[in-house]
Amino acid sequence: MKIAIVGTRGIPNHYSGFEQFAEYFSVYLAEKGHDVYVYNSHNHQYQEPEFKGVKLLHRHDPEYKYGTFGQFIYDYNCIKDSRKHNFDVILQLGYTSNSVWFFMLPKKPVIITNMDGLEWKRSKYSKPVQQFLKFAERLAAVSSDFLVADSLGIQSFLKKKYNKDSRYIPYGARPFDTPDDSILKEYGVEKGKYHMIIARFEPENNIEMVLDGLVLSGLKTTILVVGNHTTKHGEHLKAKFKDYDHIRFTGGIFNIGFLNNLRYYSDLYFHGHSVGGTNPSLLEAMASRAFILAHNNDFNRGILKDNSFYFSNPDEVATLLKTLKKEDHQNVAENNYNAIVHDFNWDKVNGEYLQFFEECLAEKNRLSAG
Repeated sequence: MKIAIVGTRGIPNHYSGFEQFAEYFSVYLAEKGHDVYVYNSHNHQYQEPEFKGVKLLHRHDPEYKYGTFGQFIYDYNCIKDSRKHNFDVILQLGYTSNSVWFFMLPKKPVIITNMDGLEWKRSKYSKPVQQFLKFAERLAAVSSDFLVADSLGIQSFLKKKYNKDSRYIPYGARPFDTPDDSILKEYGVEKGKYHMIIARFEPENNIEMVLDGLVLSGLKTTILVVGNHTTKHGEHLKAKFKDYDHIRFTGGIFNIGFLNNLRYYSDLYFHGHSVGGTNPSLLEAMASRAFILAHNNDFNRGILKDNSFYFSNPDEVATLLKTLKKEDHQNVAENNYNAIVHDFNWDKVNGEYLQFFEECLAEKNRLSAG
């Protein structure tokens, strides 16, 4: 098959999320003998025309100049270019800035869209932007030939909202089996004597709820708050908790080895995400044998099932902090690790995507012939 992937800044991954998946999946497809193309931003750090057998199509991306509006221009440029190629399948990752160009997509290829999360629920967006995101979501849902949902919650939503079937395929992660505690010195922590949360600084990720709970508990255990905090919400949190020395805002950490070791040696690992599908950082925490306490919602329960303790407010966070220790629940961490090995490993995820592509292409050909 001749396959294109659009909707990311490009590969190799220098960001996260969709870029990580695009890299793993495209290389997998190329290794299987398929003719694979990934659209890259023109100013991507990697400027070669090919990466591990995957052909790269660099197209103009003015996001650096126009911000979010530039993403729409970039997606326009990618979709317009896709008309020049005789693709069998086009995989769209997300819909925020590309679904408005659905009418420009070539007619021959199968259009498969990964619907990502419910972006319009994020409070960082104004009401008009939220309304636009709902509109973009609807366009993607009704104009795509086939849909992928990366969580059971998203799959259920698409069926209820748009009466559209979708194939549930989550993200993957690589099991972490090489712990090294030497990295802990760099962050001034000791094995099992600190907590951790990793998230973008957005209200829906409930960092504030976790930190409020920590303060309510009265405990002074260090918590590492990992993520880019130079945002409006980040500045708010830093100001609110500036008098609590045990709350440490580390900034972003992009070395996966550092992150894996910090997760592995942490006592309690908080996952506060409440919007979206299968969050990559959650799977990475599972793969690192972290002891995960998660916000109580369908997305998180769909992945963690009974292998987590859940919270919905600061009081519940405080109770969990005062009553739980990782050493007493090693089986929970081990169960989540085994879930990565058996259910969320990249080989399985990539294989499910490829099988879905083959089924979709066969179905479209059948309908065309009929």
